[in-house]
Amino acid sequence: MIAPSILSADFAGLGDEIRAVAGEGETRADWVHVDVMDAHFVPNLTLGLPVVKSLLKATDVPIDCHLMIENPDKWAIGYAEAGAYNVTVHVEAAHDPIALAKNLRAAGAKAGLSIKPNTPIEDHLDTLKHYDTLLVMSVEPGFGGQSFIEGVLDKVRTARRLVDTGHLKLVVEIDGGINADTIEQAAEAGVDCFVAGSAVYGAEDPGKAVAALREQAARARG
Repeated sequence: MIAPSILSADFAGLGDEIRAVAGEGETRADWVHVDVMDAHFVPNLTLGLPVVKSLLKATDVPIDCHLMIENPDKWAIGYAEAGAYNVTVHVEAAHDPIALAKNLRAAGAKAGLSIKPNTPIEDHLDTLKHYDTLLVMSVEPGFGGQSFIEGVLDKVRTARRLVDTGHLKLVVEIDGGINADTIEQAAEAGVDCFVAGSAVYGAEDPGKAVAALREQAARARG
């Protein structure tokens, strides 16, 4: 699965940017990844719920909201109620992540849990049993265009093993530095869904970039 990140898109025309990856067949994105940053949990500031509501009206591609915000227990439910397909919160920010997962599902969304590069996955395995998606950050959250941190793939391998053995039931997603040079090693480690920003929106044809990345990942997964 390929989830283009609009963090790398042209914010002056987000509707058109999403339509560029909402075609048919292999050029169609599986999800559109939306990074919500509050300038508190991370130092950057991007967009919030009003913009997400507008994006939801502009596309039928499932919206994957990644909330890099403080107090997601209070704010995340609004994104689920608005119609986001998947709402991901950070384990480092959530006060009661298990209750939050239940509330996100009750509001109609899939529940995602993200972990920073230096956060051990082993500390949160029981919590992950309540989630639909694990988002492994392969860069420090808050800025686009960072280099891929290869060391996080050990966390991906752990999650993949637990999913394959039935201990977890979730989609393994990765975000940060994913491009033609890194997607194969991430796929080999066991990633299901790849967030790609500049690799898609920096290409001349974003739809063709989606198809090329998907083909690379599928080939690497065998």
